[in-house]
Amino acid sequence: MPKRKLVLVGNGMAGVNVVEHVLKLDRDAYDITIFGKEPHPNYNRILLSSVLAGDTGLEDIILNSWEWYRQNGIHLHTGRAVTHIDTEKKIVHAEGGISAPYDELVLATGSEPFMLPLPGADKEGVIAFRDIKDCETMMETAKKYKKAAVIGGGLLGLEAARGLLNLGMDVQVIHIFDTLMERQLDREAARMLKTELESQGMKFLLEKQTERILGRKRVTGLRFKDGSSIDADLVVMAVGIRPNVALAKESGIEINRGIVVDDWMRTNIPGIHAVGECAEHRGTVYGLVAPHKEQGAVLAKRLCHLATDPYEGSVTATKLKVSGVDVFSAGEFNDGEDTRSLRSQDEWKGTYKKVLLRDKQIIGGVLFGDTTDSASLLGWIRDGREMTDEIHAALMGGGDKAGGGVSAARNLADDDQVCDCNGVSKGEILGAIRDKGLTDVEGVKSCTKAGASCGGCKPLVASILEEELGETFDSAASAKSPVCSCTDLTRDDVVEAIREKGLTMVRETMNVLGWKNPEGCPTCRPALNYYLGMVRPGEAVDDRTSRIVNEQRHANIQNDGTYSVVPRMYGGVTSPDELRRIASAAEKYNVRMIKVTGGQRIDLLGVKKEDLPGIWEDIGMPSGHAYAKGLRTVKTCVGADFCRFGTQNSIGMGIQMEKKFEGLDTPHKVKMAVSACPRNCAESGIKDLGVVGVDGGWEIYVGGNGGVNLRGGDFLCKVKTEEEVLEITGAFLQFYREDAEYWERTSTWLERIGLDRVKKAVVEDKDNRRKLLERVEKALANYREPWQTDASDRKTRRMFYEEAQV
Repeated sequence: MPKRKLVLVGNGMAGVNVVEHVLKLDRDAYDITIFGKEPHPNYNRILLSSVLAGDTGLEDIILNSWEWYRQNGIHLHTGRAVTHIDTEKKIVHAEGGISAPYDELVLATGSEPFMLPLPGADKEGVIAFRDIKDCETMMETAKKYKKAAVIGGGLLGLEAARGLLNLGMDVQVIHIFDTLMERQLDREAARMLKTELESQGMKFLLEKQTERILGRKRVTGLRFKDGSSIDADLVVMAVGIRPNVALAKESGIEINRGIVVDDWMRTNIPGIHAVGECAEHRGTVYGLVAPHKEQGAVLAKRLCHLATDPYEGSVTATKLKVSGVDVFSAGEFNDGEDTRSLRSQDEWKGTYKKVLLRDKQIIGGVLFGDTTDSASLLGWIRDGREMTDEIHAALMGGGDKAGGGVSAARNLADDDQVCDCNGVSKGEILGAIRDKGLTDVEGVKSCTKAGASCGGCKPLVASILEEELGETFDSAASAKSPVCSCTDLTRDDVVEAIREKGLTMVRETMNVLGWKNPEGCPTCRPALNYYLGMVRPGEAVDDRTSRIVNEQRHANIQNDGTYSVVPRMYGGVTSPDELRRIASAAEKYNVRMIKVTGGQRIDLLGVKKEDLPGIWEDIGMPSGHAYAKGLRTVKTCVGADFCRFGTQNSIGMGIQMEKKFEGLDTPHKVKMAVSACPRNCAESGIKDLGVVGVDGGWEIYVGGNGGVNLRGGDFLCKVKTEEEVLEITGAFLQFYREDAEYWERTSTWLERIGLDRVKKAVVEDKDNRRKLLERVEKALANYREPWQTDASDRKTRRMFYEEAQV
């Protein structure tokens, strides 16, 4: 008996989710054909902002590879938009003369970005932010232009703005309302978000209504209804989406705002169904993953002729990360005359919590900065739970913390959502744990996709594992992930193998350890090169081709393809002779811009690749390693010799530290600072390691981060002498080198392992400190500065440079 034919129009998350369910329920039920408008396999649209921000690559957001379609016998037509549905003959027609008959047809055509009908909206440089092509357009534009305007202060607009900032553009966000994300946040949470984003460099024009897009062929700016205007080379409209119903309308299918469906996801035409952002159910169109997955589960069971409850709508919640800030919103969140609220706010930690009650019933809430209670809160809202002393204590402190440990899992029902990116429930995770014998987060991720996207749900996945496995759950092992997709081995596995087997080369390591991809990838090759050098200093072969491209070329590549050259200036101190050499080199090589950096150095911007060896030769100064996974700079204030508030010689201390530890490879970049007094003018409190002069000695702080995820450093210890500062610094850096994952900043590493463990290893256990110092000295002894003025002549330098490009 021939298989029935199932055709899916739309290769996105909602539609392919239906196919995945059908394959699980009855693999042989259908001959499946999928049409996708984009030339890509199924990918996670939610993570486009991460691609734009540079946090991940396009290949990392693919949900189902080309191989997956082949393995499941699916006929996939990408880059082919469906143009017509013959509902009488049951045939789908697409671009290129392709057609496919169907017995059951699923429409998952998604939505389209809403483009404001403004004069000038058709100009070059005016785009939406909806798909991979939009991402690529923004990245290409950022190489040529500098000013961007984003219209829309909702989630999509803010994520687009964050990505454009990361691409080096000057970004202004225009919003018609007086608060950001007004559909998800109350005024206080919106205020905190605006403050945080402004600290990251984002600019806002609130209560502004765009009247016209300026320019002739290409956009040059925006004019507002109040008569003001701004310059802009790129305009991104992120003001909303609307269901893509054109195909359905043309085919005679009933539409309202979306394609109208019943509780079984059926349209008014027999054999045709709709799910996702294009579907309208009981007057509501859902734009979130969780409702789409609920719709898909019902539809898949109907297609496989299995009993199922109808789809009766979803209680929606928004859990997301806006430019590094965790945000959750569900139900009602604005105060009303008949509501009461519970609030908790910590401006120092940047957290805010609000739970709204009507009488005693929990009806909604907002979490900002810390969303560990989100799953529990959503469950209480869905269940219509009344506030109790136990729930109050869990939410506001003083009781069993809702978001911590096993209790986080116990507060969830089986159908509660755990992974919002991929729509995975607690019940699905428990089923996978029991059926597959899973014991760690990585196993759950592989089987269910929970945690496979943004990773924000991993702690909750771990708590579900802990609840299910009890004392057999190994939290330490569960927290470890493979180095990359080329291997199943973790960082610890690789390091141990290097020690035991005496490995010294990257390719040798991949071969001996059975790498799935014998060539490795941009994630694992730099990591292996680092681990080899860390474990076997002086013995391991430094594979320059396995370093990131900036380290290979000893300069930072810029968005126009030129490079940034930063000579080292110890402690921010220079001399007239060095300045003359820098000025002469800048003139000789037509340097486009000379900028003083935040790390108290001079940055030569716009250097051509072929000029890099020559400019280093002429400057005659060591590299400042502005590109390195290592010590970048030691920032200092002027210190006691000049400042009336200074208590210590911060410049001298900073120069000693920088000279001592320059060239030391570390898992991620390391920035340090020395302030002469607690006024902290060198910003020692937000560095990987910060030193503050006080009466009678120095205070040392660790784990600070002044970047997107702002973190104040933790107090490590107080010492009396400069020698002790160098000792503690060396021991801390070596402990970090040996214990952290490659690409892990000290801030996240410290939060993962805890300050107490660092104190014990570096401060309290003096014998261990001595051993750490011996190992860091051995690593430093093997450092060679590629551009040292006394190392070689120009010919040898050029040979070294060319070798690094192979």
